[in-house]
Amino acid sequence: MSRLESISLDELVAVAALQTRVDRKYALERSEAAEVLSALDPSTRVLEIDGERASAYESVYFDTPDLLSYRMAATARRRRFKLRTRSYLDTAEAFLEMKSRGARSTTVKERLPYSMDDRERLTVEGRDYADAALGAIGIETPARLELRPTLVTRYDRTTLFSPASLGRATIDTALVWEGADGRVLRRPRLVIVETKSGAQAGEIDRLLWSRGHRPATVSKYGTGLAALRGDLPSNKWTRVLRRHFADTTRKATP
Repeated sequence: MSRLESISLDELVAVAALQTRVDRKYALERSEAAEVLSALDPSTRVLEIDGERASAYESVYFDTPDLLSYRMAATARRRRFKLRTRSYLDTAEAFLEMKSRGARSTTVKERLPYSMDDRERLTVEGRDYADAALGAIGIETPARLELRPTLVTRYDRTTLFSPASLGRATIDTALVWEGADGRVLRRPRLVIVETKSGAQAGEIDRLLWSRGHRPATVSKYGTGLAALRGDLPSNKWTRVLRRHFADTTRKATP
């Protein structure tokens, strides 16, 4: 992607914040991703920060002991959520984020500035924020839920901007998952492409479709936890698990 012009973070936020959007995810092998990216429209721009076009991310996901958040996603519940800290390791910035399912399958993401030192726990302020967000989506008595760190994900992210549609796409590589029990799962050949647009698909979606790639049901939290554990319902992510995680020790579940 070195042939593409860069875009600054301030400019990207100004023209394509898209905090409420439709997300489409694609799971590709590195060779497939390279073939798609080589055909990007020359007008596509790449986010560049301090001369770097890839940034290191870390997310710590919080869930209940019985994995309420995971099970809501695994069973495609209409009301579901993900609570996590998102850390930008290169700039030492962190946020506490709540992602919930909005109307017409849109993803609504809200976030609270957070301390890097607290990214693996919920502070009093963080817990108040989480309880308010959970209550807003209809979770009864959220303050009674025990929320604790369940999974950590780390990866490198490159962000693309399409001027014609004002859409964005992220390219995640060097994916690593770490469970609460210390187990680590690495997938160096897996690339997750996520497009973010309004109701209409963007140029990068259409490029992926033209190469035979269709949106996949994949979640860094759900798919990663399912790959690490064999005792969880996982039919929702079966296709991705079979193709990209077949060599794990995970057993098939009903």
